Amino acid sequence: MPGFFFSHNDMTELNGKEDCKLAKGKVHKKKQKAFGADLKSYLKCMVPHIESGIKTSSSRNVMLSAEEVIQWSQSLEKLLASQSGQGVFREFLKSEFSEENIEFWLACEDYKKTKSDHLHGKAERIYEEFVQSDAIKQINIDYQMREATAKKAQDPTHTSFDEAQKTVYILMERDSYPRFLKSKSYLNLLNQLQTNTSK
Repeated sequence: MPGFFFSHNDMTELNGKEDCKLAKGKVHKKKQKAFGADLKSYLKCMVPHIESGIKTSSSRNVMLSAEEVIQWSQSLEKLLASQSGQGVFREFLKSEFSEENIEFWLACEDYKKTKSDHLHGKAERIYEEFVQSDAIKQINIDYQMREATAKKAQDPTHTSFDEAQKTVYILMERDSYPRFLKSKSYLNLLNQLQTNTSK
């Protein structure tokens, strides 16, 4: 009688399904103390696409309020001022294949806080990752700005990337941000929080 062989991936998939079944069964059988953890794993099995959202909010122990999420709609500045807002917006940009914009913007914000003796290394990294013409996460700036930024990065100061950062910010503000406010991810999150508040 022939034996059955499973690849490692098949086994992981089977284990994943088993974990889901176990989690579903355990939700009602566990003591009250462990209920939260089991419910979380149950939800992860039932709604895998919100798993990343669960991680980001729980890893920082951030409790989002409907008021905060409503504030995100007032301006891109308010959205980016919120750690949770940055996370949700980044996920949205990923879905549009343009997450390099927020990653560059955040890298520039971090760069501005860098001590002078570390500027050179960071400037080089930002230039190679986002600005140079064959960068992996190339940002959408014109040739002149790319050249000007390259020159500034060679002799870096805290303002070396300001012009490019401003251009990317305006691009996000005019293009991605209005779409984000109409997106299912934003509207569902807001609706969910407003429903929870009214309960």
